[in-house]
Amino acid sequence: MPLPFFISRRYTQSKKQSKFISLISTIAISGIALGVAVLIITLTVLDAFEKAVEEKIISFNSHITITAFGDRNLPNYNLIIPKLDSLISPYSKSISPFVSKNVIIKSKNNSDGILLKGINPLTDNSKINNYLTAGSYSFNDNYGNNGIIIGKKLAEKLFAELGAKLTVFSLRNDELPSYENPPSIEQFVVTGIFESGMSQYDDINAYVELKSAQDFFGMGDQTSGYNIQITDISKIDSLNKLLQDNLRYPYYVRTVYMLHQNIFTWLELQKEPVPIILGLIIIVAVFNIIGMLLMIVLEKTSDIGILKSLGASSKLVVNIFVLQGLYLSLIGITIGNLLALFISAIQKYFNIISLPGEIYFISSVPIVFDWYNYFLVSAIAFFLSIAASLIPSIIASRTKPLAAIRFD
Repeated sequence: MPLPFFISRRYTQSKKQSKFISLISTIAISGIALGVAVLIITLTVLDAFEKAVEEKIISFNSHITITAFGDRNLPNYNLIIPKLDSLISPYSKSISPFVSKNVIIKSKNNSDGILLKGINPLTDNSKINNYLTAGSYSFNDNYGNNGIIIGKKLAEKLFAELGAKLTVFSLRNDELPSYENPPSIEQFVVTGIFESGMSQYDDINAYVELKSAQDFFGMGDQTSGYNIQITDISKIDSLNKLLQDNLRYPYYVRTVYMLHQNIFTWLELQKEPVPIILGLIIIVAVFNIIGMLLMIVLEKTSDIGILKSLGASSKLVVNIFVLQGLYLSLIGITIGNLLALFISAIQKYFNIISLPGEIYFISSVPIVFDWYNYFLVSAIAFFLSIAASLIPSIIASRTKPLAAIRFD
């Protein structure tokens, strides 16, 4: 075993250390462990939060959405879908037409303004069925009535349960009602209730079958737009530009990030405090290590003098205390990783910490185990430990042998 390792280990495992030095070492290790754990958990939660919100938004909107300028109707989707598919091949995963218009919905007890969307359950690329809390992903009840799937918050507003009959009112052909053009009125039966945790969907979205929506709005075979899922999210901007350049007016092509720019900007703002948090944790960890090693150097001053009088070089002394600092830092880093893993696992599987969905779009703090975060934080802490250990180690190496031996 190399001499620096041997002496450093003896110092670390020595039972003759004063209680004060032991306390300082414990505080330093605890500080490093807490700093590492807090930073890992912070990065884990932020990454998971962004991913959870992004998944939900994409589930209800798809990667790319094509509509018309002025919210006009688009022609027969059977004519345009093959063209869309050929333009973005081989990145096309699915293309689904939809109808989307504002309506008034009324139950026996209440009424509200909502966004009624018509989708084809066979081709729809959203994941509404993953968020169903009651009923089924079906647009017909057992008696052949037109079905409607509504959000949980909307169901609570309307005091509507499964099987409840809801009446929908809308302008026909997007024109003001008249004797020749009366408003459209249709009754639907609630066949499903979903809950995404995002109030902007649970409060105002309702879904019916595509053909029912087209008939209700008097659209014939026209649609409001197309939802496109792609296989490679990194190509989303280039595919969006390709579609817009080829389709041109009146087609309006937008990515999910453009449609919900405010939400994704807000998500980015959540990450801005991270460097500040990281900086504070780094400062605390560095001072902990420096303070701990300075105390150890003071305690071992006589030993340093003896070593130097026996011919030990300054480099040897530096190595001894750097290794001791790294040893204690590694203990702190390991404890910090285990603590972060333990807390993350508890939150992931038991959802102890909840969030108001109206504000944060999700009902509990999300967790995703990304080992890159663990590696990144541990590596930063490790290299900072080396840098912090050098200062007291260099001070120790400059000690005069005679003065050190006499030091008490």
